[in-house]
Amino acid sequence: MAVAGRNRALPVPHAVERPDRVPKARYLDADFHRLETERLWPRVWQMACRLEEIPRPHDCVEYTFGDQSVVVVRTADLGVRAFQNACRHRGVKLVQGRATCEQGFVCPFHGWCYDAGGRNTHVPRAGTFDPHNLETGDIDLVPVRCEAWGGCAWINLDDGAPPLRDCLEPAASALDEWKVESLRTEWWYACRLPVNWKLAIEAFVEAYHVPETHPQLRIPTRYGRRDGAPFDPRAFVDADLRYLRAMSEGMGGMVHAQDVRVAEGLAADLRDSLPADPDAATATWNRELNRAVTRHHRARGADVPDLEDLAARGLALEFFHCFPHWFVLPMYSSASSYRFRPLGPEETLMEIWSLTRPGAGEERPRPEPPEPWEHDDPRWPPIPAQDFSNLPRQQQGLHTHGFRFMRLSRDLEGHVSNFERTIDGFLAGLPHERLLPALHAVNGYPFDKPVLDLGW
Repeated sequence: MAVAGRNRALPVPHAVERPDRVPKARYLDADFHRLETERLWPRVWQMACRLEEIPRPHDCVEYTFGDQSVVVVRTADLGVRAFQNACRHRGVKLVQGRATCEQGFVCPFHGWCYDAGGRNTHVPRAGTFDPHNLETGDIDLVPVRCEAWGGCAWINLDDGAPPLRDCLEPAASALDEWKVESLRTEWWYACRLPVNWKLAIEAFVEAYHVPETHPQLRIPTRYGRRDGAPFDPRAFVDADLRYLRAMSEGMGGMVHAQDVRVAEGLAADLRDSLPADPDAATATWNRELNRAVTRHHRARGADVPDLEDLAARGLALEFFHCFPHWFVLPMYSSASSYRFRPLGPEETLMEIWSLTRPGAGEERPRPEPPEPWEHDDPRWPPIPAQDFSNLPRQQQGLHTHGFRFMRLSRDLEGHVSNFERTIDGFLAGLPHERLLPALHAVNGYPFDKPVLDLGW
């Protein structure tokens, strides 16, 4: 990788030298995977847990990535803090899974104790240790940077990284308008994918694959037009209802079933009175559906944004990427969310949340961590199942000797290039002030994003 400018770059093997060609070794090579573990993951903000996983003061949960373990703690004032999950005596993990630390942490091996703020409170038989091994402060738990945003707790091992929000823009501001902090888990699934983590992410950040992989989501069908046929408002509404049902049933709730019912009720009232002009009919239907969904959920006491206002301001987008590994897919009142973590060079843990908005006084149970399913488990909703059917075949295909690099569409798959080249910036050890513009180029709406100039 050649990086211009005043900052000397560390060497990056298999770098993206041409923006529209991504070397296959980045998805296969064990040394490249180790380099990501050393230079990427410790420097980025990671979504460690949803706050509803730790709803009460002193609730805590373990978050792992690679060989690192972090414990995230809910404070007495419902803030968040985090620590490296290792006793300062001989390194035993203090938390596995979820726990409550109201009485602090006790190492199960030798009984060293820490309060909920990470301060060491007791060393059994302390007199048997030399003083330099028990220096005040040096035996407290090692803190990890932790911030809350968007209904989630985020961690970063790099004390020099910019604040969380700076690293998530412009997605953070757009998702604030969507009121993502009000979303709650309806279900939470996990999948062990036999593919590299970047390959898994890149299957979801372009729409080029949709017509072939997801025929039920083909856009021409959604708009009800047929070759040469005049526009039929009734057919248009029926096509859009089919699309909404497909997104509800096929994604397991990306469009919530309540919103489908609102749309069906609106269609009964509106389909015969839509304008004959296609653009006017589309605008009328979308506007009235946004208003109807907003009214319905506000009547329930749910904290839902004004969907028509979002549309008017160009924020009614259906997919947001927060580098490197977290996605939110909002549609009408609800959303899906994805998180990806590497389990090895060619294995990934992908988690999917279906998120909804509770009404006034409606209590949601604390979500339970899922047992990962295999990628071909028949319980997967149809649309993820279609994506999962492609991914192992792609990972296997990369091993063929004649395949050397991916060839990217400049206009349709630019986000893949921008994402991979941003990773190269981290692997090259560039300072955060140079990486931040690249993060801002990658974060946000990924579909149909062209190849961008990242500054190196």
